[in-house]
Amino acid sequence: MADPATAQAQTFSPTTTGVMVILTVKAGVTREQVMTVMPAEIRQTVQLYLNGKIREWYSRGDGRGAVFLLDSRDVAEAQAIMDALPLATQKLIDHDYIAVGPLLPLRLLMANP
Repeated sequence: MADPATAQAQTFSPTTTGVMVILTVKAGVTREQVMTVMPAEIRQTVQLYLNGKIREWYSRGDGRGAVFLLDSRDVAEAQAIMDALPLATQKLIDHDYIAVGPLLPLRLLMANP
């Protein structure tokens, strides 16, 4: 028989508090192609940051893109935001989306002993 606290944590639906977006330059796209779009891309991403849509942003360690943490309620909203940016409209990058939220195992600490 499962521990009730564990069962409760396993059946709890996670809350999405943001969406991590991993941007990767598509295979075959040259640095020159990306750089021609970057001025517009930078202006629009800075505006998203100033509007509170981008919570955090990082360069990828492999130099092939970036990682954004969006203040978004679900993946669909994050996709709409990212699809409007110049690198996406020019079809130069791919996106991976990961909904994130509070660490679920911490609920075990809150369960009654």
